[in-house]
Amino acid sequence: MAGSRTAGPLGTDNNSPAIDEGTLARTNTPLAGPVGADKTTAGASTGVAAAPAQTDPEIEALNLANKARKAAYELKKAHPSVKFTSGRRTKEDQARAMASNVVENRKWIEETYVASALRTKCQQWVDDNPEKKTQTEIAQGLVSIFNESNDTELGKLSKHLSGEAFDVQPVEENAEAIKSTIRGLPGLGKFLDKEGGLVRWHAQF
Repeated sequence: MAGSRTAGPLGTDNNSPAIDEGTLARTNTPLAGPVGADKTTAGASTGVAAAPAQTDPEIEALNLANKARKAAYELKKAHPSVKFTSGRRTKEDQARAMASNVVENRKWIEETYVASALRTKCQQWVDDNPEKKTQTEIAQGLVSIFNESNDTELGKLSKHLSGEAFDVQPVEENAEAIKSTIRGLPGLGKFLDKEGGLVRWHAQF
C-alpha cells in the first residue's frame, strides 16, 4: 500500500515507484455499509461515529467506524491536502482490490496479510486455480470464499471490511510529516507505507 515545480503524488512521473490502481482517490461515491448491513442501519450498532458539527464529504464517503473516522478528521485537520483513497469496503470491493494485485503476483495474499484461516483459504484458492488469470476471474473466486466466511473472519483479514481502516494517497511533498501524523493518531493499530511491495499508505485502528 510516493523555480522548481511542486512534487505531486507518487506515480505521476516515470521516476516514481508504482502505485496500485486501487489507490486512486475515491471521493464521489459513498462506500457500502458494514458486511450484512446497508448504510441506513449503520449507527451505534456498527460503531460509526455521529457526524461532527462541520463534516467533510470526502471523509463521510469513506463510511468509517468510530476510531478510524475520528482519526481521519484529525489527519485532515493537520494536513488539509491529504486525499483518502479507500475506507470501508464491501466484500466485492475487497476482492477486486486484492485481485488487482494477485494478477501481478500470485503469492501477494500470503505475502501481504497477517496469517489467518481466511488468508490461507484465499491463497489456496489462487494456488488451486492457476487458469484464473484476470482480475475479474480472481475477484469472483475470492468473493466465493468471503461469502462462506463470517464477519469476524473477514475483519481479521482486512480492517477495510469492518470500516476500521483507510488508505491515503502517497505523496512526495511533506511526506514524512504526514506519515508522522498518521503514526500519532489516537487508536492506531498499524500503519504501512508499503503493502506487498506496492507503495500505499494504509492506517488501521
